[in-house]
Amino acid sequence: MALLDWINEATGPVVKGRGVTLRPPRASDYEAWAAQRQASHAWLQPWEPVWPEDDLTRPAFKRRLSLYGREMEAGHAWPFFVFADSDQSLVGAITLSNVRRGVAETGTLGYWIGQGFAGRGYGAAAVQAMVAYAFDDLNLHRVEAACVPENLASRRVLEKTGFQLEGQARAYLKINGAWADHLLFGIVNDAAGRGG
Repeated sequence: MALLDWINEATGPVVKGRGVTLRPPRASDYEAWAAQRQASHAWLQPWEPVWPEDDLTRPAFKRRLSLYGREMEAGHAWPFFVFADSDQSLVGAITLSNVRRGVAETGTLGYWIGQGFAGRGYGAAAVQAMVAYAFDDLNLHRVEAACVPENLASRRVLEKTGFQLEGQARAYLKINGAWADHLLFGIVNDAAGRGG
């Protein structure tokens, strides 16, 4: 396990934001991650897919890290944990996934913040940092995000960080065991110009 931690400590980008640091998950993050997810289960479940029965186990976390590594290596996703700069607490996670190149140059943003850290600006800081990384480092043109209409906190984060409401999709994702409508948001890298 120590070798895996050492390897993971040396790989992957570190993204600095306003009061937060984003970096890929490591095996040594398991206990903090599992504790944060368990403590926030009732808070998060209405806005997420149903968790597998073994979701918070160490073997499931190991599988998650393996999947994350493959996705990052292929350039399809950038999963990061979010840490508070004040005390290095793991406060949540953010992922830029479904990265599409070519004529799209876009990705889809998803995130969660633990209940004990909600409402303190960590979500907005993480989103701003990830969007900057997507535009400045990955050279994406567009980042998309979606949330169920009732998730007012997530909607506020997106609006506060410059995302524009673009529409609503019926039965867009299966959330908490049922197909749910979602509000669709997007932000475009205006600095990249409007080439042909």
